[in-house]
Parts: sequence; C-alpha cells; structure tokens
Amino acid sequence: MNKKVSSILKRVFIMAFAIGFCSCSKQEKPLKFAIASDFHAPDVPDGEERVASFIEAAKREQVDFIIELGDFCRLDSASQVYRDLWNDFKGDKYHVIGNHDMDSYTPEEYVKGMDMPGRYYSFDKGDFHFIVMDGNNLYDGKEYRHYAKANYYVDPSMRAFVDPEQLDWLRQDLAATDKKCVLFSHQGIELFMNNGETVRQVLENENSRCGYKKVVLAFSGHTHSNYTKEINGITYMQINSASYVWIDKPTQTEKRYPAEINQRYSLLKYSITYDKPLYAIVTLTQEGADVKGIQANFLPPTPQDLQIGDSIDGYPLVSVIEDAKITF
Repeated sequence: MNKKVSSILKRVFIMAFAIGFCSCSKQEKPLKFAIASDFHAPDVPDGEERVASFIEAAKREQVDFIIELGDFCRLDSASQVYRDLWNDFKGDKYHVIGNHDMDSYTPEEYVKGMDMPGRYYSFDKGDFHFIVMDGNNLYDGKEYRHYAKANYYVDPSMRAFVDPEQLDWLRQDLAATDKKCVLFSHQGIELFMNNGETVRQVLENENSRCGYKKVVLAFSGHTHSNYTKEINGITYMQINSASYVWIDKPTQTEKRYPAEINQRYSLLKYSITYDKPLYAIVTLTQEGADVKGIQANFLPPTPQDLQIGDSIDGYPLVSVIEDAKITF
C-alpha cells in the first residue's frame, strides 16, 4: 500500500469515526408545550388574570406551542380581552372545542371565530404528531348531530360521541404518520366519551398494526379533575380546570365572595374556585413525557368544610394538576 492510498484511507477512517461519534452523542431537542383546560374565563371574577398567568408561564418557559382543551371563552365583544391575551403568545396556539363553547354557537361559527383549522385536525411538531379530537356530538341511536346552541342539554347517554366521519379520518390520519402520536380532546376518551371504547380501539389497533407504540398519550379536560390512567399501553391524563370545580349544589359562596361578585357570576353559587390558575408545562422526548403542574388551594369554604368528600361522580375532587412522568 503506497503512502497516498494509506493517507486517503486514514482520512476516510477518521471521517467515519467522527460521523459515528457525532450521531451517537447528538442530544435530541425536547419539545415543550403549555396546556390548560376549562378556563370558563367570562364566568369567573378573575378570568382575565388566569388567562394572563397561563400566557406568561408559556412565554417564560419558552414553549413550542400552547393549547387549551375547551370551554375557554365566548365570541362576543366582552370576551375579546381573553382572545387578545391568548393571541399575545407569538408562537403556535391551538384550541379544542368544549361543550360550553357550543352554548351560543354552531361549530362552524366557533371554528371560524377562534381561527381553528376545523372542529378536529392534526399537526406535526418535531418528532411528534398531535391530534385534536371533537367529542361534542349527540347520538340518539339513529343519527349523529353536533352540539349547537345548547342543544346538548338532553339525556347524558346521548351526549359526548365521536362521529363516524371523524373516526374514519382518525384511522387515516394515524396511518399516514410514522411519528409518535399525542391526542387532545375535551371529553376524556378513557372514561367520559360514550363511545370512548370505540375510539380507544382505533388507537390500539394502530399500535398493533405498526408493531410498536405509536399512540402514546392523550390529554382531556371537562370533568374539572386530575388523574392519570393507563389503558392497554396508552396513557390518558385528565387536565383539571384552570379555574374551579363544579359541585352542582350550593357551596356557601357568600363566604367566598362579596354579594356583587356572586350576583354578577351566577356560576359561583354551585362551584368552588381555586386560589390560583391551574395549567401544566409538558416536555416530550422519544422516551416519555415530563408533566409539571400547579398546586392550588380551594377558596374556603373548602370541600372538607362542606363535608362533600373527596370525589364528584367518581372523579377526584382536587385543586391540583399533579406532576407526572410518563414513559413511552
């Protein structure tokens, strides 16, 4: 072997070693987002401050995007302040339709008013594929109809369905990506949706088809509670309300707020608010999710003062979004 060939081979070896070393030592950039749910911003006395606090935290944490899981605010001029605060975040931002978002509007009106891509949609960020679901459908055994202008105040067994058209779209959307998938919905796929088992089967079938854990995590709101539950390899996390828990009976709120506040915000009579807004910062890597939540207190009288217990309809009665470490 002459010196020229030996020199070339030496350089090739060094370059190959360097490339291999760099690829092995390269650190994946984590993906970070801020998540909140059920602000009901126009219906609590400090709704503006709660939304502002969430946006400030998102900026401080330099998240890649923000998302709220429904029941955020209305489209009227009085709610413009909440939309302006939301839009003050310069990065990407996403909404999920909640049931109370349909109290005064059709889905078409709300989607347009909140500048959403659709009532359900998906997007990619880094190595992850995110799917926004819409469980705000009525089903009477014959026909599916979307919630619109408070038409959902009917038998609970007819509420909270994912429609067949959306299920077909979900199957196709999942099959079209090779990224790990995270879902967002207002109603919980694991417990609350009336056809949640059907939705979960779609997710589990995709994982089985791929032969690996593609669908890894699903977030929801609606129940104003907090828990993490794993079903057949997929983790479901309930994100507590940013503002309050609905008790559905008088809560002695006259001891909580002055008369003029209680008169203005009728929801308070049957609720207990938190003393600070609840939200979470989620950091994703290929190995898992690190959820950092907020610990608040109930404004007294507390559930313990009222001897309510530690759950409402089976859901934990807590004033927290707990930290969680989820392994993929």
